[in-house]
Amino acid sequence: MDKPCMIEVRDLTKRYGNRVAIRGVSFTVAQGEIVGLLGPNGAGKSTTMRILAGFLPATYGTARVAGHDVARESLEVRRRIGYMPENNPLYPEMRVVEYLRFRARLKGLRGRRARERVERVLEQCGLTEVRRRLIGQLSKGYRQRVGLADALVHEPDLIILDEPTIGLDPHQIRSVRELIKSLAGRHTVLLSTHILPEAEMICHRMLILWDGQVLAAGTPAELEQRLSADHQVLVEVAAPEAELRALWAGRPEVASWEMTPADGGYWRCWLRAAGSEDLRPLVYHWVRERSWPLRELTRRRYTLEDIYVQVTARQEQDDERGEEEEGEW
Repeated sequence: MDKPCMIEVRDLTKRYGNRVAIRGVSFTVAQGEIVGLLGPNGAGKSTTMRILAGFLPATYGTARVAGHDVARESLEVRRRIGYMPENNPLYPEMRVVEYLRFRARLKGLRGRRARERVERVLEQCGLTEVRRRLIGQLSKGYRQRVGLADALVHEPDLIILDEPTIGLDPHQIRSVRELIKSLAGRHTVLLSTHILPEAEMICHRMLILWDGQVLAAGTPAELEQRLSADHQVLVEVAAPEAELRALWAGRPEVASWEMTPADGGYWRCWLRAAGSEDLRPLVYHWVRERSWPLRELTRRRYTLEDIYVQVTARQEQDDERGEEEEGEW
């Protein structure tokens, strides 16, 4: 059975005077998912998150969290959301445990329940050893953990994280990344990032934003299948150069190919299919037929970076063509 929908966004648009920050953004997030909003600065990631968190009104469109309309039922929505903005606002003069107790009270927790939740997030976010430290004396990594603990303290259904690892060193990034991954299932997580490998490691699904619009959405496998128009195969084979070139040139199934020498008398060949057919069974048959030693035969796997570059490059080309057409008038 499909999981319940936690976020439902339909035709969301936000204007600042003549500038459009987001336009016609639509997507859904299921309960328990970790979904990433990817895109460069100015793509509309933070604007979308602020609207969902109730900090910014939309110009047009609707957004619902756990079935509640963000605009008409903002208090009900905020009870269900834990939000950590990019510039994490903390009180540097307060101790970690004092700050979390204060934030728990602001979020409606009292008495034993508040104490239990503060102790839980201190442990969950790895803050037990620094609980009595002043926030202003903590490293950036620990301050990010305090922000996450704040977002989690009232046990929200949805956690919204805007660039949660920005400014951290590699060790801190890994620690915060593992913490976010551990939230899946119990919580729904929506995070923004422009660090593509990070999204690939954390997120179940991604939405690629560009100039305020969603260009593509899906799991990495879905994006690869949908966006990879060319099917490439890598072959490492030991064969006479002239015969190998003649084989690739004489096969109509191979649209184009490149060869470079490899170690041990092998050739490293990239083959691009003429259609959508997987070349690997054909290549295996051709090579076995000639009794050539075969060391590697794999289909190219596109990384999230490959997919992102391909999608945004297409959009840039469309934008440039549009500007040229406008200039003609």
